[in-house]
Amino acid sequence: MPLPPLPSVSEIHKRLQKIFPEGSPNRNNCTWEIAAKTIFVMLYAGAVAGNDNWIRPDQVTRMTDVQAKKKDDDSRKAWDRKSLKSSKEQIAGRWYAVNTRESIRDDTIRSGLVANGVVIERDGIATTSPAPRYALTADFAALFNPKLTGKALSQAIAAWQSQHLTAGALARITMVRKGAIAGGENIMVKFPNGETRRMAPGPSSVISKAAIEIFAPRFLVKPGVVFLSESRNKVVSRDDELAVSIGLHIQVQKNLPDIILADVGLKHPILTFIEVVASAGPVSKERKEALSDLAKKAGFPPEQVAFVTAYLDRSHPAFKKTVGALAWDTFAWFAAEPENLIHMREGQPSAVSCLADWL
Repeated sequence: MPLPPLPSVSEIHKRLQKIFPEGSPNRNNCTWEIAAKTIFVMLYAGAVAGNDNWIRPDQVTRMTDVQAKKKDDDSRKAWDRKSLKSSKEQIAGRWYAVNTRESIRDDTIRSGLVANGVVIERDGIATTSPAPRYALTADFAALFNPKLTGKALSQAIAAWQSQHLTAGALARITMVRKGAIAGGENIMVKFPNGETRRMAPGPSSVISKAAIEIFAPRFLVKPGVVFLSESRNKVVSRDDELAVSIGLHIQVQKNLPDIILADVGLKHPILTFIEVVASAGPVSKERKEALSDLAKKAGFPPEQVAFVTAYLDRSHPAFKKTVGALAWDTFAWFAAEPENLIHMREGQPSAVSCLADWL
């Protein structure tokens, strides 16, 4: 059986960025260079579902630039047979050191490619067996055909994504894309009461829009927007009537958050402060203390106040940069995964909690 067409490692790497755009699950594990080289070796050896040919991680370490240039079927098959034999031969120019095979197996193949369903494992192979066990799925391998280019490639990738990425993953990718390209036209935000406001274009406005249109109705019984600001315009909207009705007398000053929501559908209204983070500025310990003081002056006890840091996505650099500064007993929410919340729960030294109580 002829071996599959073979693109360059750089072309594989380039296509992986399109196949797994920002927001894709386990994206880093599927798009870094070592993933491209792993896929190259699979294609090189013909390890594609249906061919009954498989590779093992140490073969990726054994490949060299010199060998990669030998693209005829005879050279590829000969290398595959030789690379599967146990040998202490010193390989000049090998791509990776011998001891990297475990990380290739665990971080790239299992956590990335297998997790996303683009690599399959051979049945009936014992865990401790040195036999080759990994191969690409046929439809995924087809995306790397060098003859597939331009519009046809884009259409093939889109078709693959619609068939193989979950609805949640696709929605997450769409939201991250919106945040990445937000520019040009103003962003229209619809409030819970039906009113609309325009915000300047940008990722912060995309997150603010999601917080008001998605977070508020999902996590609050009867939400109302008390205050909305943005970096360019300190006050976009404020509902003084609602604020006064719940005892909150707003004075625009530096300690105001990006968004204040009120849940007036409860016997005792809940005040929710939201900080929108596109690059920096989470609800840190200091920020929480300042906002708590604001709520206290309005007559809100701690049990009626919530603090949320809103991000675009948990894989975004902004979250990775600021997660260490998040205050305890606050929440983190992601516009790209709107049904989920991270609770930064603060335990008490004198009390022991059982994980079973949380399940």
